[in-house]
Amino acid sequence: MTDVFGGIAMGMGAALDPVNLLYCFCGVLLGTLVGVLPGLGPVATVAMLMPFSLTLEPTSSIIMLAGIYYGAQYGGSTTAILVNIPGEASSVVTAIDGYKMAQQGRAGAALGIAAIGSFFAGCVSTVVIAVCSPLLAQVALTFRAQEYFSLMVLGVVTAVVLAHGSLLNALCMVVLGLLLGLVGTDVNSGVERFTLGGVPELADGISFVAVTMGLFGIAEVAANLASPEHRTLRVDKVGRILPTRHELAMSVGAILRGTALGSVLGVLPGGGALLASFSAYSLEKKVARAPTHFGEGDIRGVAAPESANNAGAQTSFIPLLTLGIPGGPVMAVILGALMVQGITPGPQVMTERPELFWGLIASMWVGNLMLVVLNLPLIGLWIRLLKVPYRALFPAILVFCCIGGYAVSTSTFEVWSLALFAVLGYGFKKLDCEPAPLVLGFVLGPLIEEHFRRSMRLSDGDPTVFLTMPLSLAFLVGAVGLMVMVLVPQIGAVRQAAMQEA
Repeated sequence: MTDVFGGIAMGMGAALDPVNLLYCFCGVLLGTLVGVLPGLGPVATVAMLMPFSLTLEPTSSIIMLAGIYYGAQYGGSTTAILVNIPGEASSVVTAIDGYKMAQQGRAGAALGIAAIGSFFAGCVSTVVIAVCSPLLAQVALTFRAQEYFSLMVLGVVTAVVLAHGSLLNALCMVVLGLLLGLVGTDVNSGVERFTLGGVPELADGISFVAVTMGLFGIAEVAANLASPEHRTLRVDKVGRILPTRHELAMSVGAILRGTALGSVLGVLPGGGALLASFSAYSLEKKVARAPTHFGEGDIRGVAAPESANNAGAQTSFIPLLTLGIPGGPVMAVILGALMVQGITPGPQVMTERPELFWGLIASMWVGNLMLVVLNLPLIGLWIRLLKVPYRALFPAILVFCCIGGYAVSTSTFEVWSLALFAVLGYGFKKLDCEPAPLVLGFVLGPLIEEHFRRSMRLSDGDPTVFLTMPLSLAFLVGAVGLMVMVLVPQIGAVRQAAMQEA
């Protein structure tokens, strides 16, 4: 515990540095804005800002990108409650009771309890990260190549199982991502692979910036422009922001359960904020005492998912920081941004870059405090921003993506790659193929290959080495077990029903 307190003290020094403080504020402000304005989302925003983040010092970069992610969880509840349009996918459940409360003239109480629950969950989950991450990092330091390979396979399989839509589509997407990640020069033999006959720009691999900005940035814009836009503000008066004592008393249990559940589910690959919010709402409906009015404006239906999604968003950094395994698309983009800067997230980060590790953790406390100040007093501003038509934002987003893509390598090839992946991303959306597994496969592909080949060299080519190490065997059994489970018709039907509901 002494090391934890020492690390937190170091982190506070880094987080309260004026430059990092500024970027933390910019991150949570952008995150709130993204959450309030439906149609973009934190994945696309983090992807679009990645070229800019590469010009920053790594600590400032990850503080800003993280702020966008957990800030979007705060902002997403505003549109969910006021206009029944979740600004973020994890706020879908919040809209069920939150919008009903707004129609009953209790929009202020719904917004207030969402902010309170989010702030509490954010602070608690940050403590969880500070306590658990060093312990998990110590365990990860004992991992060998076999364990890392099997763990990454488990992470990829979990992402496939928890992906939306068809299991076959998700599997195809992750395989495509793995193959795209192998494009470039083989570091062992120096032979170029999949470079289309020796295209020089592909010798160093496909640009991660082009992949993420194309799939999530421009493709997201195109998909939103293709669908009709309906925004009707029905709430003219928000009313009293702070909930009454009775409403607070009703919400305490929901906030505590949502925080606990979200903190656990956020650590799982493919879990994060979305799974946490749906699970917390389902749990609350089962354990809440009568009388219950879920679906009719029950404040617990706002408190539980909002607490869970913020807790899940922040604890999803644990596997990224300690194991180097991204738990979702946002984590994959942040992992890619750090790797481009020459930093490979994993247990060594705590010892080699402690200011980055602890600075991020401390910045989450600071960022959560900033978010309370941004969300509650500025409700009127966010309501006015909701009136901005999405089509007015489209040209600026498109130009920003193209400039960002070109600025990475000052090459027109980057812009053409961006356009190609934008077309692919739009096509994937039309085919109901979620791009998140592709990005996870793209990021983890080179790492999986590296650990596989290292294991093969150390074992003189014996593939059974992955089965002789107990931990490696356990990870592989877990991966196979997950695939077998979802192939069982009954379990597959439950998964499909849950995805459709989400």
